[in-house]
Amino acid sequence: MKQFLNLVLAGMAGGLITFAGIRLTDRTGPVEQPASLARSVNYVAPSGAAIPTFDFSEAAENATPSVVNIKATIKGNSAANREESNPFRFPLEDFFGRNFGGDVPREGTGSGVIYSSDGLIITNNHVVESSSELEVTLSDNRKYKAKVIGTDPKTDLAVIKIEGNDLPAISIGDSDAAKVGQWVLAVGNPFDLTSTVTAGIISAKGRNIQLLGGGNAIESFIQTDAAVNPGNSGGALVDASGKLIGINTAIATRTGAFSGYSFAIPINLARRIIDDIIEYGAYQRAFLGVSISDLDGDYAQELGVDLSQGVVVEELVDGGSAQYAGIQPKDVITEIDGRLVKSVAELQEVVGRAKVGDIVSLTLYRKGKRVELPVRLRKGGS
Repeated sequence: MKQFLNLVLAGMAGGLITFAGIRLTDRTGPVEQPASLARSVNYVAPSGAAIPTFDFSEAAENATPSVVNIKATIKGNSAANREESNPFRFPLEDFFGRNFGGDVPREGTGSGVIYSSDGLIITNNHVVESSSELEVTLSDNRKYKAKVIGTDPKTDLAVIKIEGNDLPAISIGDSDAAKVGQWVLAVGNPFDLTSTVTAGIISAKGRNIQLLGGGNAIESFIQTDAAVNPGNSGGALVDASGKLIGINTAIATRTGAFSGYSFAIPINLARRIIDDIIEYGAYQRAFLGVSISDLDGDYAQELGVDLSQGVVVEELVDGGSAQYAGIQPKDVITEIDGRLVKSVAELQEVVGRAKVGDIVSLTLYRKGKRVELPVRLRKGGS
């Protein structure tokens, strides 16, 4: 009995000690964190610098009403036949396929951007190419029949028209001012998911990916890592304020879906072409009249010029702008109208934005000497 009482007393003593411990550690106020831990999650902006924010809701709100869904009805035998091995793909290929067989109509969807409040819409040529019927759906679900005003396959641009008034035309930005590393949004209808917005950065500018067949095609794409998928073709690439800086056109993919990079036509080039299509029904293109190639270190050494970037004139088109201006084979073009030219794509873009009859100033190197030449641009040639 005595042993039992001792055990009871021992248990009570232990309970009292435990209770006292709990009372001593109980606090009604907040638990203090170590000062070093609190500092580790704080962001202190450098003096005078703004704290970065990544809220693109205003840009999305500005741009989304101006981006439309385009449903194109296309006969199977009219579909463009593209190579499986080409990693740079038009997103709409994966809706239409390459070989439909027969004349059974198929439908595919793409995107477009409202260019004017009276219903002019920019899109890609491959979205509307060979279409027998076009239906446009606005972001508020209004539907319209559309007609093609004109196309330019060499830049993969097209203008279509719907009959409407007071439509939400997009605000136009400046693609020349856009910088690598800058945030951008892609707005479109991937996989027929209307009004979808994705974000990324500009990865590069002036990209030529040999998508349009080379030759006199103009390719000087803005490359981004904003997710673009089938159905985004013809949609908007906008800056962080929602202004249009490009028309989404293609993706780099082996699977048919986004794999990391997408490509957009710069709006400064697109506007020149679109305005001509609206006014004349077709792009009134000016040509320099040359066959050209990129300069690299090895080629520069062969030519004996102390340069590593530029564009080499290989051949002249007989009767072309360059021949009349006195340009010679193996001249190395480094500037046009004061803008540095590092690649064929950049030169093609600047010339593509000029009008027939315009005079451009070329800076070139001939046998190691700097030469300035004015060139009046003519129509035709390459």
